[in-house]
Amino acid sequence: MPSEPKVNILMVDDHPENLLALEAILEGLGQNLVKAHSGMEALRCLLNQDFAVILLDVQMPDMDGFETATLIRQRARSHSTPIIFLTAFSTSDTLQIRGYSLGAVDYLFKPIQPEILTSKVAVFVELYQKTAQIERQAAELKKNEERFRRLSASSPVGIFLIDPAGKCTYMNSRCQIICECTREQITENWWQIIHLEERDRIFNEWSACFQSGQEYSNEFRIQTQSTVRWVHLRSSPMLCDKGEVIGYVGTLEDISDRKQAEAERSKLIYEQAARAEAEAANRMKDEFLAVLSHELRTPLNSILGWARLLRTRKFDEKTIAKALETIERNAKSQAQLIEDILDISRIIQGKLRLHLCPVNLIPIIEAAINAVRPAAEAKAIQLETYFDTNTNLVCADPERLQQVIWNLLTNAIKFTPERGIVAVRVESIDAAHTQIHVQDTGIGISPDFLPYVFDTFRQGDSTTTRSHGGLGLGLGIVRHLVELHHGTVAVDSAGEGQGTTFTVTLPVLEKVPGAALESLPSLS
Repeated sequence: MPSEPKVNILMVDDHPENLLALEAILEGLGQNLVKAHSGMEALRCLLNQDFAVILLDVQMPDMDGFETATLIRQRARSHSTPIIFLTAFSTSDTLQIRGYSLGAVDYLFKPIQPEILTSKVAVFVELYQKTAQIERQAAELKKNEERFRRLSASSPVGIFLIDPAGKCTYMNSRCQIICECTREQITENWWQIIHLEERDRIFNEWSACFQSGQEYSNEFRIQTQSTVRWVHLRSSPMLCDKGEVIGYVGTLEDISDRKQAEAERSKLIYEQAARAEAEAANRMKDEFLAVLSHELRTPLNSILGWARLLRTRKFDEKTIAKALETIERNAKSQAQLIEDILDISRIIQGKLRLHLCPVNLIPIIEAAINAVRPAAEAKAIQLETYFDTNTNLVCADPERLQQVIWNLLTNAIKFTPERGIVAVRVESIDAAHTQIHVQDTGIGISPDFLPYVFDTFRQGDSTTTRSHGGLGLGLGIVRHLVELHHGTVAVDSAGEGQGTTFTVTLPVLEKVPGAALESLPSLS
């Protein structure tokens, strides 16, 4: 080649040291080496000079190698000039494909072997000098294209391209296998393979991402000719140099096996949870029956014992009065247990009814306090009240509402040690609601049990040897009665030994719809 005129070789890289390295490698070819430090500088060089080959760095600020190559290809004068992309940052097939789509003749990775680069550039120098070598260039390009076609065909996931009009323009063989169709069969309406139950939703979501130039990723079902498959679709926009979406490239992965495994695992977890729940319900039932037996037997033993003694022995009037008082107290206790059971039965069967009327809360609360005062005095518990006299009327059944307050107070006194404090506070929290707070300094509730406080048949200690009596029905009854009044009840405790606060929230009378009042039947 010494007798041939020198040809121009354009080297484009934003790092001067890289240009020096390229110059050192190629100077042995004896050609005219032109250096450009940016894409814009390279374009200026192309205005007045022709080049046998362009060595173009992919990663450059302001204008990268792909954008520069795009502009080079838009000019008729440089449209066919060979371009070799150089990069040290990525070995991505997608980037290589993009480079080749811009007409690149090769895609080399740094550090570059001098012998390889020299031989490649020498070929294009010779091609430039001799028209006959164009056929060799075509053959090399065809070889590279075939290589990437084989890579696409061997891909473990489906690959497809969508043009700006939403038409499918390419599907690799794996994609066709998953969809059980060819590109020609779904060019215009590729979304028709999406399962009918999900088609509109998926297509609308994907279209929104397509129009806004965003990436899309989702899992859904497709309906093929032979079966229903789960697939994972991912797609990303392809942008032109102006930043406009010129199409989408996507992948399609068959995830049917994974979805089936997940479904079987979920079913197993559900069955285990259901089994555990059933076992827990059986345990609660057994525990409740044991507690019920104990709670009913205890007062009955006292009643029968004193009745037998009164019948078989003679006692003075003081002893007889004490015996009758004990019998009456235990009979009332047993009657209360039975009444609680009947209330729960009515609640479960939906037969509990209310007599609703405008109610002032304060007299009802005072009546409940007076009813529990003897029990509080027996333990030297101080009962405190804080009433907001500006509270509005509520629509309630006075008897049932008093039962709610009585249950909360009884519960507070039961679990508060001697010389403790039980406080009742009534306040209007807004124009629509009134709250009743029952706060104690008792044993508190553990965080683990707090979510189950209002569950029927549930107790923190369900053994028959526990220190506090009762069936654990009271708070369940409270919750149902409050909900029948269109209210809510909540509980708060800082933990064991930190006391407990129950809060009942009721709508004021003005906010209870008239239709709701009329729809509530009377107490049966």
